[in-house]
Amino acid sequence: MNSHQVISLRNLTPSTYIIRLEKKDFTFKTGQYITLGFSGSIDRREYSIYSAEQDDYIEVLIKEVEDGLLSKKLKKCKPGDELDIDGAFGHFALKAGEVKNKKFMFISTGTGISPIHSFIHTHPEMDYTLLHGIRHKEEAYEKESYDSNRYILCTSGENTGDFNGRVTEYLLKNPVSPDTICYLCGNCHMIYEAYDILEKQGIKLGPIHTEVYF
Repeated sequence: MNSHQVISLRNLTPSTYIIRLEKKDFTFKTGQYITLGFSGSIDRREYSIYSAEQDDYIEVLIKEVEDGLLSKKLKKCKPGDELDIDGAFGHFALKAGEVKNKKFMFISTGTGISPIHSFIHTHPEMDYTLLHGIRHKEEAYEKESYDSNRYILCTSGENTGDFNGRVTEYLLKNPVSPDTICYLCGNCHMIYEAYDILEKQGIKLGPIHTEVYF
């Protein structure tokens, strides 16, 4: 476990924010997560890494939850504060040999877009389509940072996205090509339903990767 200074904190919505930390000699594979907490405290939470492998800082996307003591405290961080990082952990990762010659479908809900952001910004040359499922348009976290021709916003709470409805409804109406490698991250109910839809559409079990957030 190593201590890293906070560089900055930027608010995306009243309850969602990104903490940027100094990187030092920390290394990770895009898609992995860290445990984060205040130095001297045993209270730790797991957060997927939002930044790209080549960035000279570490970023995590955090949603403040009503009974989440740590997410409320982290939101008050100031530049120079010290946070402890442990990791990186996890196997929700791209296969190096597939990035340049395969087609990808990334499906996420809410802050489940965090590791997908890291995938895409680490490998901007990849052939991908990104489905991001949210309720309201303000939850389209930094949508301007993606290629607009590859990003499909699915809004279920209002008709303000590219598709009015859930990502699973989009998949039913827009079948995925069987030669696509799929990565699913977010709400467990979405993942179970999307997995079933993709399987019926002919996606082989091997190319479907999942990471459950909540």
